[in-house]
Amino acid sequence: MDQLISYDQELFLFLNGLGNSTWDQFWLIVTNKLSSIPLYALLLIFIYKSYGFKGTIITVISVALLITCVDQLANIFKHGFMRPRPCRVEEFKEVIRYVAVRCGRYGYYSAHAGNSMAVAVFTGMVLRSTKKHLLFVLLFWAVLVGYSRIYVGVHYPGDVLSGWVVGAILGYTFYIIQQYFIRKYSY
Repeated sequence: MDQLISYDQELFLFLNGLGNSTWDQFWLIVTNKLSSIPLYALLLIFIYKSYGFKGTIITVISVALLITCVDQLANIFKHGFMRPRPCRVEEFKEVIRYVAVRCGRYGYYSAHAGNSMAVAVFTGMVLRSTKKHLLFVLLFWAVLVGYSRIYVGVHYPGDVLSGWVVGAILGYTFYIIQQYFIRKYSY
């Protein structure tokens, strides 16, 4: 396990070190949760056009429960593992590029990565019959959000990868649940 942590730290230092001040503002925008609001609004329009009012309500409730689940699970993991974020590690303070606005205490797993992947998988599956390539666009967006957490100095690659895995699993699980309720109550 120590060797795996060491590889994770080395990969973090490499990926974080690729940044430069020219790109800092871009990655701060990508990592900001509020920057995704236009995307969410567009997805909501697509969902409404595909599912109508009742189906949209079921889908919005599903997404709210999905995000809550990913967030709360991330909190359980963060406080269970208590792995300090890279921006909290004393020996990294002089060598990393820390451009984030703030640095939380613990970082395993990345809730940003988990939530973006969960939304990508869930929404990509929900809309796949009408928007065939949307899933790939959303997966690309989730990868950007995940990488932004490494770039700004607040997560290791392992935190991000774990977040993506948890998000993908929960996103697909909630898609199955949403489809059940759509069939039961929407038609």
